[in-house]
Amino acid sequence: MMWGRVAVDVAVMAVLGLGAYRVRALDKKGSLAAVLVGLAVVEFGGLYPFLAMLSFVVLGVLATKYRFSEKAKMGVAQSRNGIRGWGNVFGNGLPAVIFLAVEYLTHRDVFWAASFAAIATANGDTLASELGKVFGKKPRMITSLKPAKPGTNGAVSLAGELFALLGVLFIALFALPLTSRDVLMLVSVATGGWIGVNIDSLIGATLEVRGITNNNSTNFLASLLGGMIGGAIFYFLA
Repeated sequence: MMWGRVAVDVAVMAVLGLGAYRVRALDKKGSLAAVLVGLAVVEFGGLYPFLAMLSFVVLGVLATKYRFSEKAKMGVAQSRNGIRGWGNVFGNGLPAVIFLAVEYLTHRDVFWAASFAAIATANGDTLASELGKVFGKKPRMITSLKPAKPGTNGAVSLAGELFALLGVLFIALFALPLTSRDVLMLVSVATGGWIGVNIDSLIGATLEVRGITNNNSTNFLASLLGGMIGGAIFYFLA
């Protein structure tokens, strides 16, 4: 029975990965990476983390494609016509997999909070980046608050922060059925995710501009730290 369920999960992930490749959201290696990450998420965490991750992927694709030609003219569009690779998939997905694996072994709500906060960070950051480039007016550097061009590493805007907040709150909703402490879970995931988004900007403004990190490792660090913060908030307030 267990192996039959795993076989079904593999088939579903393969179909979704192929779909992502066919709509030019991911390249071949990115699609394979997405299958592996998706399978790990559903096996360790079950339905709700998988739905949260799937929602992140769908919203990320839509946000990337939204007014893509306009972003391209501005010189701030996602590279490779918005097609992402395996590095992006692992950078955004591995932190959640790590926390879900620990929750699988410990069965503690704190790691649910960390897992969803990591996904929320990735979702909020993608929405803030892709939509903030279009709607954000007069972005400023997160380190100095000096005016910056849209798309600059470390640049933030009011619109981008709003999209980030909406993005983390949306992901937080998927965590609520997994705990009896729903208000605390909502606050922990949303706060950890929103802080994680801004950590991403901070890393981008300090480490990425110096070549110490790249976009994928920046995403990984931000999601990992966002997850840790979300888990810590849940732990200390529980």
